[in-house]
Amino acid sequence: MFRDLLRALGGGDDRERQAENAINRRIFETSLDLILVVDRKGNFLRISSSSLAIVGYRPEEMVGRSGVDFVYPPDLDPTRNEMRMGRKGRLMRSFDCRYVHKDGRVVPLAWAGVWSEEEQQHFFIGRDMTDRLAAEDRLRRAQRLEAVGQLTGGIAHDFNNLLAVIIGNLDLLEQDLAGSPAAQYAAAALKASLRGAELTRQLLAFGRRQPLDTKVVDLNDRVEKTSGLLRRTLGETIEITTLLHPDLWPALADPVQFDAALVNLAINSRDAMRNGGRLTIETENRRLDELHGADFEVAPGDYVMVAVTDTGTGMPPEVLARAFEPFFTTKGPGEASGLGLSMVFGFARQSKGDVKIYSEVGQGTTVRLYLPRATDAQARAEDVAGDAALPLARPGERIMIVEDNPEVRNVVIQQVRSLGYDVVADENAVSALQRLRQGGSASTCCSATSSCPAA
Repeated sequence: MFRDLLRALGGGDDRERQAENAINRRIFETSLDLILVVDRKGNFLRISSSSLAIVGYRPEEMVGRSGVDFVYPPDLDPTRNEMRMGRKGRLMRSFDCRYVHKDGRVVPLAWAGVWSEEEQQHFFIGRDMTDRLAAEDRLRRAQRLEAVGQLTGGIAHDFNNLLAVIIGNLDLLEQDLAGSPAAQYAAAALKASLRGAELTRQLLAFGRRQPLDTKVVDLNDRVEKTSGLLRRTLGETIEITTLLHPDLWPALADPVQFDAALVNLAINSRDAMRNGGRLTIETENRRLDELHGADFEVAPGDYVMVAVTDTGTGMPPEVLARAFEPFFTTKGPGEASGLGLSMVFGFARQSKGDVKIYSEVGQGTTVRLYLPRATDAQARAEDVAGDAALPLARPGERIMIVEDNPEVRNVVIQQVRSLGYDVVADENAVSALQRLRQGGSASTCCSATSSCPAA
């Protein structure tokens, strides 16, 4: 392309020059990249039409002016150096230089340039890197969250096993000490342990390792019920508005975890509206195609969207970039754990959905939660399952407990036996199934997994 530009500006007979000038004009008119012809002093001689889309200026607004008027100030000296080096070597050079858009934002551009000694002109072509850099930033953040999630989930899983043993034994101890003055100490320890279990539950949610009871859910119904609770919880200074889609698709989600996520988002919004404001909860049907998929960590398809919008203080970009990180909070010590948005993030991803935050300082914040749409077949299967009544337990029935952690298994055995049941226990599913095939009657099967500290 640069050779064409140079030939168009150089010699040749009239017909050749006219043809090359026509090609040159076509390139300047149709290029999606920014093309500049610049003199030795850095003044613009010619600009491609793409300048309007890339930096917000029409070519005639830039021609005759110096690059100093448009280059992002910190990049001026490196760009001048690139031009000096280009004039010495007369070879094509590649470098990065940011321009200031007409609206004030900074536009990152990747440049290739060459110097024409004959014409005493620089020829540059710059590609807008905004979308590419944004995609790379999203990838880095996703990878960081994935790594933190794996670490957090693993630690929470192991800590959860310890809590299961502590809570189980305290529960049994409290029963044995009933009526004794020492019972209050066991009760206090149990209460504190349960708070620890809630903390690990949130960490497991972020690490996508919490147990989900996924069902076909009417999110409009869940929002209506939860918003009633929120009106009493958030206080009179917060006005709550619901905008519910009249023909909302059914969603696949754990209803309890969805309620918890909605409450977490509402509490975050309340904290951003210290002097009161408006909280809007909205539901919509959304179809994400391949084009949308570039911005989402989900497969293209149908999703049910729940948006929570506040009129609070909003978040600056540096805070927004870390909003989902566990324990990250801008609140004071003791005011928040920094796990609210982390839990919502983990719940969305574990549900095969996604969550996005849009925020601007002084304008408020919108969090959009996307959950997969339930198919008609899934909804019909849910209706059939809901009609089946569970049989009542009868004396003498045996319960099978499957748990790989021996300490957790022993506690659960004691808890179940204290209810009067016979117990059969195994450390893994393979041996449990083998026992059942060999005739070990277990009319009720209970899997006490290590992800349930109160099991």
